[in-house]
Amino acid sequence: MDASISVEEFFAAKGESLALELLTPDLPLTRRIVDPDVSSPGLALAGFTDRVPAGRMQVFGETEMSYLSSIPGEAAADRLRGLFCHHIPAVFVSKGQDVPVPFLEIARECGIPVFRSRLSTKLLYRGLKPYLEGALATTSTLHGTLADVYGVGLLFVGESGVGKSECVLDLIERGHRLVADDLVIATRRGNDVLMGRGHELQRHHMEIRGLGIVDIRTLFGIRAIRQQKRIEVVVQLERWDDSRAYDRTGLDRERTEILGVTLPKLTIPLNPGKNITVISEVVAMNHLLLYAGIDSAAEFDRSLRGAMRPVLEYLEEDYE
Repeated sequence: MDASISVEEFFAAKGESLALELLTPDLPLTRRIVDPDVSSPGLALAGFTDRVPAGRMQVFGETEMSYLSSIPGEAAADRLRGLFCHHIPAVFVSKGQDVPVPFLEIARECGIPVFRSRLSTKLLYRGLKPYLEGALATTSTLHGTLADVYGVGLLFVGESGVGKSECVLDLIERGHRLVADDLVIATRRGNDVLMGRGHELQRHHMEIRGLGIVDIRTLFGIRAIRQQKRIEVVVQLERWDDSRAYDRTGLDRERTEILGVTLPKLTIPLNPGKNITVISEVVAMNHLLLYAGIDSAAEFDRSLRGAMRPVLEYLEEDYE
């Protein structure tokens, strides 16, 4: 789902760290922020407002404020009105600069809160962007268990009771880390990054059937948990089905899509005696090899085909 926050929520979360001072305390802070990008007015102050993105907060640095002060007052007012009519949630003025009274009056006319920060324009952008990208990222809830195995985020999915939690519990015993069990909140960052975390009420608890709820942090210590982790591989656990043909070479790789991000997916059939924990570790290590450019299955396939070529050439030339 697409997220939004109010200007009031933003001010409560980042007002102190960004050294923000509200210059329009008489205005309500109810406007919704839906765009994680932040812009500077640029050509809009010269009168070209056709390309101003609606719903995006604006930052006025020294360049913008100096330009406004260099043009006649009526012209500056017209330029600001032309900019502020584009449903701007809030305006920021950096470096603690003085804000002229007409600037604040026009902002009040348009219902736009104005904040001033002591930070430089560069530092203000650096503080705004990461927070907004996180707060406004597209999110979804997934049924599964997320673990950090050798630095690789493995998302275990499958029908209820198939053994996802038990598998990750064994991985934790072997030194790997739990991110979230049962409910995983997935957040898309940028074009191809999918971050996973647990609900704040979960606090790294796991449900083990027959045992109940266990607190992983208390049992195994802080080393056994992570607050969030990038989801890199989806591991589908399912009960063995004799009628289904499972991949045996690793050449026909399956993919899945979550929030528009394409991820590799492995289907692991379960039958008595299978060591799914070791297989999970190999899944993570094999992913690291692929990331390093080493494709074991493809290299084996090339070697095998190379060894078979002389035989094939001989058979092609045998005309008897």
